[in-house]
Amino acid sequence: MTSVNDAVISLSCGAVRGLWRGEPGDPGSSAAFLGIPFAEPPVGERRFAPPSPVPPWDGVRDATAYGATAQRGDTGITLIPEPSVEGESTLNVNVFTPRPGDADAALPVLVYIHGGGFTSGSPASPWYDGRAFNRDGVVTVTVSYRLGFDGFGEIPGVPSNRGVRDWLAALEWVQQHIRDFGGDPSRVTIAGQSAGGGAVLTLLAMPAAQHLFHAAWALSPALGDIPAPLARERSERLADLAGVAATLEGFRSVSEERLLALQRDAAKVASRDPLAPLTGILRDGLPWGPVIDGELLPRATIESLRAGVGAEKALVVGATDDEFTMITDGIRVPLRLIPAALLLRRIGVDPEVVGPYLAANGSQRRKGGAAVIGRFISDSIFRSTVVRAADARGGADTWVYAFSWPSPTRRWSLHCLDVPFWFDGLDLDGVSAIAGDDPPRSLADAVHGSAVALVRDRDPGWPTWASAPGTARVFGGPSSAPDVVRDAYASVAALV
Repeated sequence: MTSVNDAVISLSCGAVRGLWRGEPGDPGSSAAFLGIPFAEPPVGERRFAPPSPVPPWDGVRDATAYGATAQRGDTGITLIPEPSVEGESTLNVNVFTPRPGDADAALPVLVYIHGGGFTSGSPASPWYDGRAFNRDGVVTVTVSYRLGFDGFGEIPGVPSNRGVRDWLAALEWVQQHIRDFGGDPSRVTIAGQSAGGGAVLTLLAMPAAQHLFHAAWALSPALGDIPAPLARERSERLADLAGVAATLEGFRSVSEERLLALQRDAAKVASRDPLAPLTGILRDGLPWGPVIDGELLPRATIESLRAGVGAEKALVVGATDDEFTMITDGIRVPLRLIPAALLLRRIGVDPEVVGPYLAANGSQRRKGGAAVIGRFISDSIFRSTVVRAADARGGADTWVYAFSWPSPTRRWSLHCLDVPFWFDGLDLDGVSAIAGDDPPRSLADAVHGSAVALVRDRDPGWPTWASAPGTARVFGGPSSAPDVVRDAYASVAALV
């Protein structure tokens, strides 16, 4: 039985029923098709296997509710609301479109990859709804992928980088089916934030992915780039914790839920030193993520970009000013009397870097030791990656930005704060917690408008990094400052 709000279209794999938001044909209306599988459920014999195509189905598949997520259970309070959805069919896509079934519409396409450190996150977040992009003539797709060990752990004789292979399979699905949703498969832009931004750079630098998209936007990219020996060492440690052999049979004998719990235990830092967790991040990087396996990822991402992989594609890349300074706010008191130089040395910063770094961050230094450490973590993980990626691409079309508007509730221009502005979703649940009750509409217009300009026109609207080295667009800076500056990332010079 159908209703007036149903949107039914036929794909080569079968028919799907979505849901109209608004009256079909009215300005601003769009349809959502949720939880469409792009691969078979990765369970049983398919667990730890590459994604396998879904056989065609008969009848009409319901696509009016989000599909199962690889993220399991209640993750607690997070900056972005990302719910977990139970079920086995975790490899699915959500498609938001203003022109369902119109194969001649040929609208540009945005494919968004969620973040979460490659161990959490959910494509079912209301913040990732493509409604605003649909309003601006862009078909939007959000994708799921396997997380943590299931997605990225090393197992002898088993294909590596299964989470990466999930991204590729989802993008292949888009190439095959997006025309039926009104999209143009030759005009696909990939985007993501945090680990999702790292995924974007990974795909941009991956030879096997080049035919799947033509432009990219990486928000606060956090790269995995885990060396294969380290990935194997971590997998063997996890097997020891589980009490099984580090083999396919051994890992398959442990439930996904049990492995997730063990991964969390393995990541805990047993130390009374308040800086220990931060030191661990700087020393060890992310626990799970894309592995430099010599096959799918033949070398580190920045090296591949420097070698020219992805050079014909447009890239926008940037970060917030203080991604992780919110974390060090909680230890302001114990750090208040310790000199900033000593704090940096305590977390393992090269003494030759300490002086130049502090000299370039004088205003942050005046805010106290916790602010310096937070900025250094932000620069090391995110902001220096922005500069390294832009520099590595040489003369390729690369645009850099900085998101500088400080949260009225969390003090800093913190991690995830830019996401609701980028999606133009300031009225969504949870946004006020980090953006306040009256976030600036003009800032959303600027950020979202630039994203639409890249997707539609391959140019976000300011000078490229190559044409004016060091140039970046500043979103949300002081009203007296210019929007485009030459030194937005000068503070990371000592790190790159």
